[in-house]
Amino acid sequence: MTDLAETKLAQDVREGLWHTPPRLPARWFYDERGSRLFDEITRVPEYYPTRRETEILEQHSDDIAECAGATTMLELGSGTSTKTRLLLPAFTRGGRPLHFVPLDVSAEVLTESADVIATDFPTVTVEPVVADFTEPFAELPGTPGERLVIFLGGTIGNFDEDERAGFLDRIRAALAPGDHFLLGADLVKPPSRLIAAYDDSAGVTAEFNRNLIEVLRAELDAEGLYVDDFQHIARWNPVLHRVEMWLRARRDVAVHFGALDRDWKLPAGAEMLTEISVKFRLPALQDELRAHGLELVRTWTDQHADYSLTLTRAG
Repeated sequence: MTDLAETKLAQDVREGLWHTPPRLPARWFYDERGSRLFDEITRVPEYYPTRRETEILEQHSDDIAECAGATTMLELGSGTSTKTRLLLPAFTRGGRPLHFVPLDVSAEVLTESADVIATDFPTVTVEPVVADFTEPFAELPGTPGERLVIFLGGTIGNFDEDERAGFLDRIRAALAPGDHFLLGADLVKPPSRLIAAYDDSAGVTAEFNRNLIEVLRAELDAEGLYVDDFQHIARWNPVLHRVEMWLRARRDVAVHFGALDRDWKLPAGAEMLTEISVKFRLPALQDELRAHGLELVRTWTDQHADYSLTLTRAG
């Protein structure tokens, strides 16, 4: 883990575990094992979002490239840029050059994926940036008015309403007139389907959720913190239109975080919020984007209308 990530994790734990109820942001799921588990999640039958977003990108990458006309593409929370690779052929067709800027907190993942993309797409100049997209943006690279910022994976759903508003304000402030923003968002559907997607029958999502305990134990020198002491819980919150993942203590938990020099307790039956995943209705999402100064260009959905990609432009 990089120094940036270690510092941010400690800050999030201090702010979150002593909150009522305890909570942590979803970004800390993705250590090496967590990333592998999420790859498994994308292949379980119940988990539809990755397949639906991939379907849209495969069918409409040419449309996205034509509408955006970008010479620089910036990807927030890029990871291995797996889905972005579906866009790159459309943006580089005919030998067209492209400046690609993947942004993530993991320097190791960025370096590996940048090398692969540079090899597979000779006309793409890759400039990886180690940064946290939840923080204020520095000046964006590329020619103003010719940039496309992409935020895929439905990660926008991990923000509550206030966090989402702050994020969209930062996006708009970073964009110049004519720049574009492409957003992937999951859509509201029957709660039974949503819960199944976050509590699959094979138990992969449960292991993914509980792996967060291993991250805390390893990175913050935690004594008394054990994976087996926690149960995975997924529930639908109909008021806030979101799936919530929790970890419920199976027994009284008493932990000492050596890296923080602090003690933490969670009584048996109490829960810690580890992820929210807001689901959107398209008209409301489009209105929200407009309210933050992002003009609607076009929205694409998959054939089942489960998922959406929305392209906006800074006016």
